[in-house]
Amino acid sequence: MHHTRGPIFDDSSAAATPAAAPASRKIHKSLNESEPLLRVDNLAVSFDNGSGPRIQAVDGVRMSLYPRQTLAVVGESGCGKSVTAMSMMHLVPRPPGRFDRGRAMFQTDAGPRDLLMMSEREIRTVRGNEIAMIFQEPMTSLNPVYTIGDQIMEAILLHQRVTFSEATRIAIDSLLSVGIKDAEARLRAYPHQFSGGMRQRVMIAMALACQPKLLLADEPTTALDVTIQAQILELLRDLQRTRQMGMMLITHDLGVVAENADVVCVMYAGRVVEYANVFELFGNPMHPYTRGLFASIPKVGELRDRLVTIADVIDNPEAFRSLPGAEQGVRPWWPWHEPPADLTARNEPAGDYYLQEVKPEHWVGVWRTKAVQEHESRPPDLAYRIADDPSRAASAP
Repeated sequence: MHHTRGPIFDDSSAAATPAAAPASRKIHKSLNESEPLLRVDNLAVSFDNGSGPRIQAVDGVRMSLYPRQTLAVVGESGCGKSVTAMSMMHLVPRPPGRFDRGRAMFQTDAGPRDLLMMSEREIRTVRGNEIAMIFQEPMTSLNPVYTIGDQIMEAILLHQRVTFSEATRIAIDSLLSVGIKDAEARLRAYPHQFSGGMRQRVMIAMALACQPKLLLADEPTTALDVTIQAQILELLRDLQRTRQMGMMLITHDLGVVAENADVVCVMYAGRVVEYANVFELFGNPMHPYTRGLFASIPKVGELRDRLVTIADVIDNPEAFRSLPGAEQGVRPWWPWHEPPADLTARNEPAGDYYLQEVKPEHWVGVWRTKAVQEHESRPPDLAYRIADDPSRAASAP
């Protein structure tokens, strides 16, 4: 975050701050939990490539996210998961980036709005206020020459009708809520005076200071050791339970997904290849790429001379003949395969691909062959939450 003015917070202002004055703050409109908080439909984002063809980073992504729900977006580096999230907040530089098509309908305080169609002035009222983001590496997101207090209070003063003293109290409460002790003194500290785990807690405090409805967490624990990682994820779950906050958790760590997600979206090469609730996806993965991800994980107590790779699964032709309807020609989409002979691609972008609901509430990306030519599945839409499932909630982390 780059600042163009002097510091907000200094020692003299801290001394004038009341010790325990309750902060009055803007409260977001209550959400209907039976309606999606965010619905992404056919999103495509590309980047200029000089004299070459444009690079299609995201190509027809569909997903939905409900209040109090965690949607995990999974995939290897370069699959488009971070670009998808950053597009919601207009953080993709344009140019060279471009929104080619699609919609991202979000339930703002003023009603449903397409985030992609908002002007820069409009998106600034949403970004950091109703939607917040935690980035992967806190040291690249925190400004080293400004105190933690300056950086947390900037968003508070921008988006909430509060006095300076009230903003200070909100910043202190935010640090306390993420487990940082002696918060009032810590407001005057600089990023380099915090450990990696503490800096990530500061990033979470900054993101949650305005109590957003939607949190985009882009690999928030990648740079942390497993103990701190568990503490950060538990903190996010606790904060989510006390608010109606939806969370998009972007990661490549399937262990993190298993312990934290309600719904999982698997991406590859800018497209969704599988979409289901976390128990269905882990118990019955259908796309060969998803099965390859699981097969490549070493298992405790299992001795192998060589680990299974994703390529071992993907390169097996039989892996692509196991979907329901395979006998009729339903075949999982994979960009490195020759298109099927009976491909009936539509004359539109991504016309060779189709996200099909192959069984109730389980979607798989397939080639648009004759078998599915006339079929049109509903978009992926799951309101599932482990916390609301009596059969699962007791065993949930």
